[in-house]
Amino acid sequence: MCDIRFLSCGDSAVTVELSRDINEDTNKLIRYISSSLDEKHLKGVIESVPTFCSLTVYFDPFKTSKARLERAIRRIIEDYKPSTINGGRLFHIPVCYDGELSPDMESVCAHTGLTRDEVIALHTSPEYLIYMLGFLPGFAYLGGLDKRLETPRLDTPRTLIPEGSVGIGGKQTGIYPLASPGGWRLIGRTPIRVYTPHSDDPILYKAGDRIKFYPITYDEFVRGECKVRVEEVTP
Repeated sequence: MCDIRFLSCGDSAVTVELSRDINEDTNKLIRYISSSLDEKHLKGVIESVPTFCSLTVYFDPFKTSKARLERAIRRIIEDYKPSTINGGRLFHIPVCYDGELSPDMESVCAHTGLTRDEVIALHTSPEYLIYMLGFLPGFAYLGGLDKRLETPRLDTPRTLIPEGSVGIGGKQTGIYPLASPGGWRLIGRTPIRVYTPHSDDPILYKAGDRIKFYPITYDEFVRGECKVRVEEVTP
C-alpha cells in the first residue's frame, strides 16, 4: 500500500485514502481498518467513517495525535488478510415496479432501449455490495448496477420522493430510506422500512452487506406482507 495517504481534516480528524478507484478489494480493506479500530479501542479514537475508498477517523487531539493514528493504521494494514473479513449478509428486498410506484420507468426504458420487463430482470439479477452509507440515514451506496441500466439523473430533482422509492442515478441504484428531495429516476418502491429511527438498531444493513431485489405485485405491495430474507454470505 505504498500509495496510502493520510490527509488532515482539521485538528481532530484524519482521512486515510487508499485509492482513488472504486473497487471491492479496496473497500474491503477500508472496512477491515474501520472494524479493527473499533475492536482495538485505541485511546482517543472517537469513531471511524468508511467510504468508497477512504476512511475518516475522528479523534480527541488531547488523547492522541495524527502521527500515532498513522502508525497504528499502518500496523493494521500490515496484518490484513482478505480472509479475515466475513462475507457480510445478503438482504433479499421486495420491490414493486408497477404503475404509480415507478414514475420514471418509461424514461429509463427510452434511454436504455430496454423493455420494462428487461429493466426489471436486469435490476433484480445482481447482488449489490453496500460500499457505504450516507446522504440520509440508511441510504446505501450500492455497487454492481448492470451497465445497460445506467441512466442520467433528472435534470431537475424532485422536491419530495416517497420513502422506500428505488431509483437509478447514473451508475448507481439505491433505496430512499426517508421521504426527501432527490434526483434519481424512480423505477419502483419497496414496502420495507430500511430505517426505523426509534429501534435499537435503526438501520437494516451496514457497509459490507449485500442487497438483492426481487419483484412483487402491486397487491403484495399494498398488503405489505412481503418480508426481507437474510442470509450469511461466504467470504
